[in-house]
Amino acid sequence: MDQTGQNIIDAAMELVVERGYTATTTKDIAKRAGVNECTIFRKFKGKKEIVLQAMAQRRWHPDLEPEDFMVETGDLTEDLCRFAHIYMKKVTPEFVKLSLGLRTPELVEDTREGILAIPLVFKTSVAEYFKKMHEKGILLSDDYENMAMMFLSLNFGFVFFKASFGSGLTEMEADAYIVKMVDAFVHGVVR
Repeated sequence: MDQTGQNIIDAAMELVVERGYTATTTKDIAKRAGVNECTIFRKFKGKKEIVLQAMAQRRWHPDLEPEDFMVETGDLTEDLCRFAHIYMKKVTPEFVKLSLGLRTPELVEDTREGILAIPLVFKTSVAEYFKKMHEKGILLSDDYENMAMMFLSLNFGFVFFKASFGSGLTEMEADAYIVKMVDAFVHGVVR
C-alpha cells in the first residue's frame, strides 16, 4: 500500500469512527486525506473496499490472539487482571466506536466475521483457562462457556460505556475497574 492509499484508508476509518459508515462520503474522505475524490476511485472501487482493506490492518483491527492468554500463573486474580488489561489495551474505545460504525446493512455481511473474531478469541481463550483452573480444583463450576461469557461481558461493557459516554457514566479508569471487577468475579467462582 502506498502512502496515498494509506492516507485514504486512515481518513475513511477516522470518519467512520466519528460519524459511522453511512454518513461518511467519498468526498469527506478525499478532503480528510488531502486528495482529489477521483484519486479514491483510482485506488479503490469505493468506500466499501476501503473499509474492508482497513479491517485487515493492525491499526484498524485489534490484534487479539490466543497467545495473549497462554501465560498463566495459576493465581486466578493475577491472571484475570492480566487478561482484562490485555483486552482493554487492544479493544479500545476507538475500536468499539469503529465496530459500531461498521454495523450497517451495506457492510454487515462483509464485516461481521472480522468484528466477531475479537470477542470470540477472548471468550475461547478465557474458557480454556477456566477449564484448566477447574481441573486444578480452583473453580466451583465446570460451565466454562458461561463463565467466559460473563467475564467477556464485564470487560466489553466497560469499554463500550467508555466509548459511548466517556467519563459521563463513571470517572473510574480502566485499571481501577479491572481490580474491582476481577475481585468481585473471582469471589463468585472460587471454591
